[in-house]
Amino acid sequence: MTAGSIRPDIVAGLTAAAVVLPKGMAYATVAGLPVSVGLYTAFVPMIVYAFLGTSRVLSVSSTTTLAILTGTQLGIAVPDGDPAKLIVAAATLTALTGVILLAASVLRLGFVANFISAPVLTGFKAGIGLVIVLDQLPKLLGIHITKEGFFRDVLSVVQHLPETSLLTLAFAVATLAALLLMERFWAHAPAPLIAMGAAIGLSWILGASSLGVATVGFIPQALPSPTLPDLALVQMLLPGALGIALMSFTETIAAGKAFSVPSDPPIKPGRELVATGAANLAGAFFGAMPAGGGTSQTAVVRAVGGQSQKASLVTAAASAATMLALAPLLGLLPQGVLAAIVIAYSVGLIKPTEFASILRIRRMEFWWAVVAFLGVLFFGTLQGIVVAIILSLVGLAAQVANSKVHVIGRKKGAPVLRPLSPEHPDDETVEGLLILRPEGRLFFLNAQQVADQIQHAIATHNPRVLVLDLSGVVDIEYSALQMLVEGHQRLSERGVKLWLAGLNPRVLDYLRAAKFPDRLGSNAMHHNAEAAVDAYERDRC
Repeated sequence: MTAGSIRPDIVAGLTAAAVVLPKGMAYATVAGLPVSVGLYTAFVPMIVYAFLGTSRVLSVSSTTTLAILTGTQLGIAVPDGDPAKLIVAAATLTALTGVILLAASVLRLGFVANFISAPVLTGFKAGIGLVIVLDQLPKLLGIHITKEGFFRDVLSVVQHLPETSLLTLAFAVATLAALLLMERFWAHAPAPLIAMGAAIGLSWILGASSLGVATVGFIPQALPSPTLPDLALVQMLLPGALGIALMSFTETIAAGKAFSVPSDPPIKPGRELVATGAANLAGAFFGAMPAGGGTSQTAVVRAVGGQSQKASLVTAAASAATMLALAPLLGLLPQGVLAAIVIAYSVGLIKPTEFASILRIRRMEFWWAVVAFLGVLFFGTLQGIVVAIILSLVGLAAQVANSKVHVIGRKKGAPVLRPLSPEHPDDETVEGLLILRPEGRLFFLNAQQVADQIQHAIATHNPRVLVLDLSGVVDIEYSALQMLVEGHQRLSERGVKLWLAGLNPRVLDYLRAAKFPDRLGSNAMHHNAEAAVDAYERDRC
């Protein structure tokens, strides 16, 4: 390996470190943990994923969503906020997250990443973003409130505004302004690192802590020491770990796919479960909080030319160097600056344009996004995941339950069959022949609704032969098959013949297993709807 071939990864890894390390420290404060935990999370999990993951450039550490979910769960497990207990609880939560992800890989549950639909995820992340901004406002203002839920916390912040520390606020506002200006005029600059460096310098010169500005304080100047999870906390933390594991995997897959290019190997969900599971499990024993693929740092790696996971190894090395050499300086950093960094990179989760786009295309999905958003605010972040999943599953059920049955006509003067619609008023049907084309999967949830549409069409057209064009049916479940058998019997009693056309092999196998073609008689099975029309017209002649 030549120096030239590894140089892009070295540059990408160091550039990513300038983004990952400040944000990792900030996310640790979101979770209610010491800032050193953020450095630990950008160390061991990143190394493990580098050797096991399928993405060439994905950078794995903590994320905004995982931090707030972790903080919510730790607040339940350690209500008194004891630092030693929090670290043990975090290790237990991270280990559980890793075990769940590894178990999901054994059970081949990679498809679970698709359980949350895109509109629902948009609403969920917007809610998370708003919760994080409110969570950081007290630190940004230099005030203290007792957290009692989103809407009560809003009121509490307003009530405590007269207690604002103007110097803390000044540090925070200056940080926000610097981040925004660099984002606008110097897009590839390590903005968080520059802001933190400037803030540490000012804090040291002014003696900020002696002026009442809360700072990070003592950070151990050493690599992470072994931390053992507490088995007594497993039962309490398990429900939260399930939600965190789901979000970790969802974000990892999304970020991996978002920054994959055609020349990269494909992202394999099963292998990603193993990689993220092992990364979390290993990280748990070295003081890390739950980790997953991060979008912003991965974007940096790709933007500056990173080519492989060697970039992540360089970032991990930079994290270790920071722990060993820069810990005393980091202790001077004002908490308001960390809060400003969190807010600056969390408001991006709130995307009104995505809501508007969803509303423009699909009104129902827009309301799903809104309900997911409100679910986080009213019920909390972990419960918000449950709301998001339930909404997605209800939405899926609603879509498959409303299977459309098209009445098929023939284009006037041409041998073209297509659904009748107001756009084609001249399309015609063959006298005595009714062709119906149901769509999708036929199963217990939509069987009756499909049957009702078929009966309505029969009553309207009064055919001698009914052709069911099943070319758009990918599967037929037992309940739907039984309804088809009963429907054939009723048609026979009315003197209407039933023909089938366009069956895919899977559906045909099920019908043969039920011996349904034998009940239909000869000349009732056709390769496609066109063949059925030809057969009907020959018989009529």
